[in-house]
Amino acid sequence: MTVSLTEFLASLVQNPLVALTALLTLGVILVNGWTDAPNAIATCVSTRAIGPRAAIVMAAVFNFLGVLVMTLISDKVATTIYKMVDFGQNAGEATTALCAALFAIVVWATAAWRFGIPTSESHALIAGLSGAAIAMHGGMAGINAMEWLKVLYGLVLSTILGFGSGYLAVKAIEIVCRRMDRLRTARFFKHAQVAGGAAMAFMHGAQDGQKFMGVFLLGIFLSGGQTGVTEFTIPVWLMLLCSAVMGLGTSIGGYRIIKSVGMDMVRLETYQGFAADLGAAACLLLASLTGIPVSTTHTKTTAIMGVGASKRLSAVNWKIVKEMVLTWVLTFPGCGLLGYLMVKLFILIF
Repeated sequence: MTVSLTEFLASLVQNPLVALTALLTLGVILVNGWTDAPNAIATCVSTRAIGPRAAIVMAAVFNFLGVLVMTLISDKVATTIYKMVDFGQNAGEATTALCAALFAIVVWATAAWRFGIPTSESHALIAGLSGAAIAMHGGMAGINAMEWLKVLYGLVLSTILGFGSGYLAVKAIEIVCRRMDRLRTARFFKHAQVAGGAAMAFMHGAQDGQKFMGVFLLGIFLSGGQTGVTEFTIPVWLMLLCSAVMGLGTSIGGYRIIKSVGMDMVRLETYQGFAADLGAAACLLLASLTGIPVSTTHTKTTAIMGVGASKRLSAVNWKIVKEMVLTWVLTFPGCGLLGYLMVKLFILIF
């Protein structure tokens, strides 16, 4: 099942619930542009391989290409998120629960952005939806355990593989280039760094774009009274809309996150930034092809940590790392509880 652009626009006018759920989902996507998308271009901006404005345009373009190409190859990530929770068979209450979860996610992510901490929007999305489902069922009946296992696998993979891939990539580059002219390799890696940033933006779209499009379609179906939709096709207009809103979010507030990830955590040279991008993009590609929803934030930041640790442990600003890890740890219980409470509040109000 799918939704054409004409059908969507008509339902916006006819059904206020569709408008509300679409607005809240786009709000979450916009905040993702603040908090997650900047990670893709943090290293190429911090090493001055490309300017912030050009990097943001590049990120928007390759986010869309990532959404389009990877969705055509495999939409397993979107399907995993779509089927992860069940809000019940009452379409009105289910829509209210979804809106409450999306509102909680926006609040949580905006607070993290305010302090310049790159929280995982993917995990905020998963936690908020899960908290809302628990509130609706009064227990764990609304959680699909098999899909949640993929989330846990992704949490472990994005951390371990991200760090390891960054470490190994930079070591491999240093071995290959150890006898080459440093000035010549510096010019090469400046261009390679831009390509690495584009690859990361592509994989960010492939991962996070699918997650949010799955939620967007879930909101449209629920607000239209359809609670039994299990199979769907993502329309191209939704891919374009998702990419554009992500790009807008990055242009509004992305530099705060770019500074934390690309400048404050580890001081990188161009070849080191390229290594981080290469390692993180490879991990995200593997996860996307296998349908495991991983965090682009975790993958990219741990890859940068791995690059920094390859020089020496003191090269990493562990104070910044501590703040990031604390936010990651608190995201599941914090955003989950917020989603739970927002559902209870929204049901009382509406």
